[in-house]
Amino acid sequence: MPDGLDFAPPHDAPIPYMQRIREYYAALGYGAPYEWAHYAEVPFQPLLKPLAQCRVALVTTAAPYQPDKGDQGPGAPYNAAAKFYAVYSGDAAQDHDLRIAHVAIDRQHTTAEDPGSYFPLPALRRAAARGRIGSLAPRFHGLPTNRSQRTTLEIDCPELLARCREDKIDAAILVPNCPVCHQSVSLAARHLEANGIATVVMGCARDIVEYVGVPRLLFSDFPLGNAAGRPKDATSQAATLELALAVLETAPAGRTTVQSPLVWSANPDWKLDYNNLERIPAEEIARRRAEFDRQKAVARTLREGD
Repeated sequence: MPDGLDFAPPHDAPIPYMQRIREYYAALGYGAPYEWAHYAEVPFQPLLKPLAQCRVALVTTAAPYQPDKGDQGPGAPYNAAAKFYAVYSGDAAQDHDLRIAHVAIDRQHTTAEDPGSYFPLPALRRAAARGRIGSLAPRFHGLPTNRSQRTTLEIDCPELLARCREDKIDAAILVPNCPVCHQSVSLAARHLEANGIATVVMGCARDIVEYVGVPRLLFSDFPLGNAAGRPKDATSQAATLELALAVLETAPAGRTTVQSPLVWSANPDWKLDYNNLERIPAEEIARRRAEFDRQKAVARTLREGD
């Protein structure tokens, strides 16, 4: 850094998840790199009435807690047994125990101890109560994290749209957690927009969402698993939701991205860790390959059982 110029460190920029993941899985010994969904054109549905008159739904990739499926609590390791493979819905007027142990969040820098950081349903209820949105849809919806883009596009997105239409919503807020979650909700946002429902994605993996191509993104430069705000920080969570609602209201066209001004910490070095081969010893790579194979086998058994 030149003397006298108070530049930020070069790595204090959004994590390049697509590049990191490509290099990481190559090091684990897997074949051709994963091909992320990518579109040139982006559908865009403006709100047809003021947000204070709109019915808004929440779409999440978090999973209902299953007591018989192993550790899913704060700090739990990746748990494929807790995955779900079909769209589900829940009563938006009630609290729910949803977890994110089934997806690849940033376990080095967050623990998923506070659902408010990834499932902003209570915050949306408060927004409806104070008139910021017209009403909250009667149900929230869970969207599976599918590596199969065809399954997401041909099965999950139409099912999500059907449920949103049943609830007569005007807009949806979609909150992903892991890298593939970000792709899944981006595909879902595109499908909803193409069918007349305005959307905003609240995400932490900017490169993935923008590569897919979505109408609106509120980007929070936080570790994966915190797209709705910092854990145990009600002010951060409220500010993050308000920013998402503002993007929903004011985006002028598709591919609108707004970056939250909130920061995770004063030290940006946490961004150097996620799937960064420069920081993972060879023996740890071998251990992770074995564990990943084991988890894939668990997931395959569950999927085939469905």
